[in-house]
Amino acid sequence: MSENRGVALRARLEAIKVVPVIRTPSADLAIRACEWLLDAGMQALELTFTTPDAHRVIETFARTAPDVLIGAGTVRTPAQAIAAAGAGARFLVSPGAAPGVAEAAAAAGLPYLPGAATPSEVEARWAAGAAIVKIFPARECGGPGFLKAVKSVYPEIPLMPTGGVSPETAKAYLDAGALCLGMGGELVSIPALKANDPGPIREAVAQAFASVNS
Repeated sequence: MSENRGVALRARLEAIKVVPVIRTPSADLAIRACEWLLDAGMQALELTFTTPDAHRVIETFARTAPDVLIGAGTVRTPAQAIAAAGAGARFLVSPGAAPGVAEAAAAAGLPYLPGAATPSEVEARWAAGAAIVKIFPARECGGPGFLKAVKSVYPEIPLMPTGGVSPETAKAYLDAGALCLGMGGELVSIPALKANDPGPIREAVAQAFASVNS
């Protein structure tokens, strides 16, 4: 197992700090969300495979926004991993340790970010070759306090808390040792997308940036 796994990705995500997690009921709303997030200054996007035609959205922004770090989220099968890689995703994220996905990611040469909810799972994911371990669901696992405790015994393992992370709690997670943050519904308002109102998302992005850079 190479210790260089995901070094470039980790450096980029550590600098970016916030990864918006886009989970919408349609591909059109996902495209709208991505456009608004990029206009607001986001430099990374995670398109989840619970979104219809997620691979099409990934392909669109991998082509039109090549400088943006585009990843695929909620990848639960090797077929999804292959589709994401073919669409141009640059990293793969799962809520847990999805069977066969780590192997598919390795075959595609993509960093894999599997999820974990306990110290034993964190250790196992890292030992299996994860580039970064996603703590999910972070808020329900215990929030920044849990992350700080895990980081204290696994200081070498990069962690990305996701699930319930908000602009208000973002700095606390970074102070607890998070490499970067996955931020979904607290950042990407589905009602705002449906109403074609970018205001709430722009405001949430501004709050997130202010929090993580304070």
